[in-house]
Amino acid sequence: MKKPFSAQIFTVTIMVMLGLFSGINFAFAQSNNPGPKIGIKGGLNLSQLYVDQPNVENESMKMGIHFGLFSKIPINNYVALQPEVLYTNTGSKVSYGGSDFENVFGIETGEIRFNLNYVQVPVALAVNLGPLNVHAGPYLAYLLSANVKDWKSSETSPTQVRELDTKDFNKIDYGLVIGAGFDIKAVNVGARYNYGLRNVGKEGLAGNLTDNSKNAVVQVYLGFGF
Repeated sequence: MKKPFSAQIFTVTIMVMLGLFSGINFAFAQSNNPGPKIGIKGGLNLSQLYVDQPNVENESMKMGIHFGLFSKIPINNYVALQPEVLYTNTGSKVSYGGSDFENVFGIETGEIRFNLNYVQVPVALAVNLGPLNVHAGPYLAYLLSANVKDWKSSETSPTQVRELDTKDFNKIDYGLVIGAGFDIKAVNVGARYNYGLRNVGKEGLAGNLTDNSKNAVVQVYLGFGF
């Protein structure tokens, strides 16, 4: 297993993006248009991979978190561009079974938990209808770390699934986001759906276990603007 990404790298990334957002804010402040709102946001992830594989007995959502920075850059009084930089963890809980499962994959039957951690950059177009906003757009994400654990029914603690880790999953993910939220003064609250368009697993064991599944994530968030 590779070690999780460096906290220093993540801190530098956040500082760089904060500087970029601050620069955008300053530039808009010099114009006649209102400057963009920048802020921090975070919340809950409910993710699933929707594995379509004959040995799958059950799938359930994995709970995770996301947090990061956002900005709303006005285009006019009703439309704004909303770029974000987020740390987000996704995955799924999949129960495998069948008499041939262990022979084919070398893994005991039981629940396997996929844990995938990304830096995600969504860029949405937001339409403002009073305090309500609806937004949609593409996202690009980079896989920071991954681990997969096998929870067997006869055990109380998980074991690592063979040698599966970050290198067994595609580093780049991309897809679409769509959501709605409310802006109440400096507070932003809402929900969003992330629809992945890139296969999560590479060829080999990871690809066979996930069967070309893609990320599907529901996010509920709370943000504070400046």
